Amino acid sequence: MDWISLGLIVLGLVCLVIGGELLVRGASALAAVAGISPLVIGLTVVSFGTSSPELAVSLQAGLSGNADIALGNVVGSNIFNVLFILGLCALIAPLIVSLQVVRREVPLMIGVSFLLGLLAMDGRITRIEGLGLFIGILSYVTWSVISSRQETAQHEAAAEKLGVAQTPRPKADAQQILINVGLVVGGLVVLVLGAGWLVDGAVELAQALGVSDVIIGLTIVAVGTSLPEVVTSVIATIRNERDLAVGNVVGSNIFNILGILGIAALVTPNGIGIPQSAIVFDIPVMIAVAVACLPIFFTRMMIARWEGFLFMGYYIAYTAYLILAATQHEALPAYSNVMIAFVLPLTAITLTVLAVRTYMKQRVQPKAS
Repeated sequence: MDWISLGLIVLGLVCLVIGGELLVRGASALAAVAGISPLVIGLTVVSFGTSSPELAVSLQAGLSGNADIALGNVVGSNIFNVLFILGLCALIAPLIVSLQVVRREVPLMIGVSFLLGLLAMDGRITRIEGLGLFIGILSYVTWSVISSRQETAQHEAAAEKLGVAQTPRPKADAQQILINVGLVVGGLVVLVLGAGWLVDGAVELAQALGVSDVIIGLTIVAVGTSLPEVVTSVIATIRNERDLAVGNVVGSNIFNILGILGIAALVTPNGIGIPQSAIVFDIPVMIAVAVACLPIFFTRMMIARWEGFLFMGYYIAYTAYLILAATQHEALPAYSNVMIAFVLPLTAITLTVLAVRTYMKQRVQPKAS
């Protein structure tokens, strides 16, 4: 038994919990002071910060000549973020989804996912394309912050005009702002350190137990860079900051494509090469997962527990497929046939029926009133 590896795993888990708590506390307080909604803080500051492990891995991969790792890291993280993280959070407590997320952020996430699919068709993301992606993330952040401040100001003005009592916005005390900024930065640092220690310890322990490098790469390393998102979203859900939890996931997926791939393509001399396997399987799965968010979020404007089970089940099924494919297991053809012929069509039909029923109810209710 490798006690050092076990120690790293335990230390990593402790750091993830502490870092996530610090980050959520600081980000929520800053949102209140700045007049920015917790949702937008989750979509920007928190989601970008928790994506820093993906950014570090992608930059290192690009500079070392392993640019295809950068793409796999982003695509795998986006699939994990939606299926596992939102699924886990919905199992803890049903997630209420903001109307803004359904109308703006989810369509944007779907759009940038399709954009990545188009850019990948020729087998490479060039530096020029990377620059375009990076400009996109700068524009998105600027637009989100400005529009959120404007909406907050409009709501406050309307409430004051109508004489409606409202909770006063916390005063922008310089010392308190510095403390909250310190909580955010400190939380991010602790999250990144914790994720690194946890991954290192898990890899060393898996190797000591004789687990193959293929399985380690497909599971421990891929999930490890998304651990900050897991911890932050779970803690936000437990603390009833559910806008922060949903915004963290959606914002991370947008940032992963526009920011991380954009920066990685810029620093890589020949751009990011796209493996054929990613073009025909992994990227389409990522797009399908993003598209599936729209009917699930739209239905009753929440992610119910049974939908959380659905997400978690699909992530387990996706991981099982990767392992079977990597090991060329004899069960792979039968497994693929069952997923393609039965499970996926049944899920698509169920989500479509739920979305149509919800849409029809929303059309009937105003007439009935």
